[in-house]
Amino acid sequence: MTSPLTRSTRGWLDHLRVERGAAANTLSSYRRDLARYQQFLNGRGINDPAAVGESDVTEFLASLRQGAVDRPPLSASSAARTLVAVRGFHRFLALEGETLTDPAGAVAPPKAPKRLPKAISVNDVERLLTAASLGDTPAALRDRAMLEVLYGAGARISEAVGLDLDDLDLEEGSVRLFGKGSRERVVPLGSYAREAVKAYTVRARPSLALRGKGIPALFLNQRGGRLSRQGAWAAIRVAAERAGLGAKVSPHTLRHSFATHLLDGGADVRVVQELLGHASVTTTQIYTMVTVQRLREVYAEAHPRAR
Repeated sequence: MTSPLTRSTRGWLDHLRVERGAAANTLSSYRRDLARYQQFLNGRGINDPAAVGESDVTEFLASLRQGAVDRPPLSASSAARTLVAVRGFHRFLALEGETLTDPAGAVAPPKAPKRLPKAISVNDVERLLTAASLGDTPAALRDRAMLEVLYGAGARISEAVGLDLDDLDLEEGSVRLFGKGSRERVVPLGSYAREAVKAYTVRARPSLALRGKGIPALFLNQRGGRLSRQGAWAAIRVAAERAGLGAKVSPHTLRHSFATHLLDGGADVRVVQELLGHASVTTTQIYTMVTVQRLREVYAEAHPRAR
């Protein structure tokens, strides 16, 4: 027999999927987090969300940080992410009238240390883009176009591989991206990215499309299907190794570099927020710390009395 806790969990996840349009990756993360939470509550003899108290949520958070015999401790950021799922779950039940109180509402997440995004220099970006397009094969033309879009539009890797042909307007120089929660934004696309995409769509994509079922995806794999995130990451890794950048480059590196280089060039943080698709400017402001750090480095190297 299904417990009230299990039924309530399924109800909240269905609500996120149907009513809120949550992304598949978000749902998968929340499902995993709530499964861990339910296991913790069951271990305390609780199988009904109405019986959960604030102390239960607090001790669950503490257990995440402490770890267990079969599980290493979570970092502050990972524990905070798990708490987001738990708080959303209880808030939903309280609003729906399934519980009288919200036991997680006052539980504060652990503070994670601020980590600066990793960006690479403009020269390193150019080396990476050049390395991605060695040869004149369909895969090389595709990889160059994909990396140009990642850097030229500040796109997440999931946004890039999710692009369809109709999402690009090469004449106007723009691309329509669908971010977290299916939020849509239109971002300018520079001349280098436009030319790379044109070269790919004219000289490479038709031959790849012949191997598949005629899907509208922009970036195709060798079988004519939509390029996966894993396939895109593999292409970036190969290009990074060719360029001699190695571990300095991750799937998010070009997005970080896009934001950092814009701010270095004098762009307003609010504009960068819109381009990145951040819901809050607070998320974008961490990039301003990168530019300040760079200023300090330049000062230390150039000023005669800096050392």
